[in-house]
Amino acid sequence: MKQLITNIRQLVNVRSDNKLLKGTELAHLPMIEDAWLTIEHGRILDYGSMAELVQLQDSYDQTIDAAGATILPSWCDSHTHLIFAASRESEFVDKLKGMSYADIAAKGGGILNSARKLQACSEEELFQLALPRLQEWMQLGTGAIEIKSGYGLTVDAELKMLRVIKRLKDVSPIPIKASFLGAHTYPIEYKDNHEAYIQLIIAEMLPVIAKEGLADFIDVFCEDGFFSPSETIRICKAGAAIGLKAKIHANQLNLSGGVEAGIELNALSVDHLETMDAATIAALAASNTIGTLLPTAAYFLRMGFQPARALIDAGAAIALASDFNPGSSPSGNMNTVVSMACIQMKMLPEEAINAATINGAFAMELESELGSITKGKRANLIFTKPIPSLAFLPYAFGSNLIERAMVSGTFI
Repeated sequence: MKQLITNIRQLVNVRSDNKLLKGTELAHLPMIEDAWLTIEHGRILDYGSMAELVQLQDSYDQTIDAAGATILPSWCDSHTHLIFAASRESEFVDKLKGMSYADIAAKGGGILNSARKLQACSEEELFQLALPRLQEWMQLGTGAIEIKSGYGLTVDAELKMLRVIKRLKDVSPIPIKASFLGAHTYPIEYKDNHEAYIQLIIAEMLPVIAKEGLADFIDVFCEDGFFSPSETIRICKAGAAIGLKAKIHANQLNLSGGVEAGIELNALSVDHLETMDAATIAALAASNTIGTLLPTAAYFLRMGFQPARALIDAGAAIALASDFNPGSSPSGNMNTVVSMACIQMKMLPEEAINAATINGAFAMELESELGSITKGKRANLIFTKPIPSLAFLPYAFGSNLIERAMVSGTFI
């Protein structure tokens, strides 16, 4: 089917090239004012200004009047924990009463709380819980998503999570990438025997993941009190042996060495980065690894926000993602992520949109499919309500400005 979309106020992130944006490049957001766009078989065919529309001779199966909407490529959310059994609002109240993240974890909360509940859930129950979450974020403009395991922490439960992600891949109209995060924390029974749990990951989980094709990436929570840099490198190298590229949870709570471990591994991304110093920022900027920033997690945990300006000024490639999870970021709304990046991390609207679209696509190895208005890419698009300017999107942080979301040329 061929479709023509007319009367687009602004067609945003129009690119003929396809490159990861670093440093000052993030502030460049090419667009066409008063534009049209054509789609064929769910992919972007062509685009231009309305003044050129009379030159189009083709006939179309469907014509859509955008009626002055701004159209952007859909959000590419490259870091989520969408599979979980239950919310954790009781811990939210504990935080309000003054308990720290570490205090809550020490009394059996946090990741271990989610693990206990997930282990008691069937695969079918987890699937039925996850599907409406995915649909909600799609309605708000997410057109590609990465989902991690990590709330299983046993062989059976980790594999169960990954099989649920695989089922979501099979039914989802948007691309989904799966990350194996068996190294999220140490289960209580392995608290004093790290080696035994690492062996469980390497010798029992990874072979099944390889056999069933359950993951695209491998992830480790490299943090003081969790997995050390040397343990992180060892686990990720075992994952690399079965074709899984690394994505590291790094420097959320401390200068953990996670960024340096990720750079050594040539990781696709190092994610969180709330705690950075000048040397770590310079090292990341000099590497090919993407720094994925998760501002809603910092907000929810009342931590200092990631140093986005310092990273951009140093020339780093950064992406934005939601970190959707029940404990520290119970929202997958990427519109909020973009707004918070501007308000709290002083990113320009253009920088935030690029970080949440094209660079987010690179952080999932989906850059050939999504992330920009480029001929041949999927027509996963956001249609906004009428807005006076692009900056209004992050500015009006309390409003839902998404009128419609399109996936492969079809409104959802």
